[in-house]
Amino acid sequence: MAESTLWWLLAGGMIALELLTGTFYLLMLSLGVAGAAIAAHLGASVTVQLVVAALLGGGCVLAWRSYKKHQPPALPAGANRDVNLDIGETLHIDAWNDDGTSTAKYRGATWSVTLRTGAASAPGLHRIVEVVGSRLMVEKV
Repeated sequence: MAESTLWWLLAGGMIALELLTGTFYLLMLSLGVAGAAIAAHLGASVTVQLVVAALLGGGCVLAWRSYKKHQPPALPAGANRDVNLDIGETLHIDAWNDDGTSTAKYRGATWSVTLRTGAASAPGLHRIVEVVGSRLMVEKV
């Protein structure tokens, strides 16, 4: 069996393992293994193939890690619009209680509503900024 075939089989195995585990780093390492397969197709020695696999795979892992490090952290699920589609929706608050809570009709149900820390308790239109259990946290629009 050709050396390049072994490299391609290893790359396919790593991709399959990545699909089972969900670790994106295995995908980056499989890029290095695919690079080694291409080097084998070009007639490079086994030493060069190993170096290509190590440098390309390791470089991809370091580049991905650096990219992820410079991304803003994900919001908690209760405040993340990608997880909870209620975030960003508006509702009307008629009156506030002295303790900063209220109730409002939203999506056909009565919800408990609280103000975001530091927000003014004025009646009117409010935007949902977080869902905490069965309580909506809002801010004035």
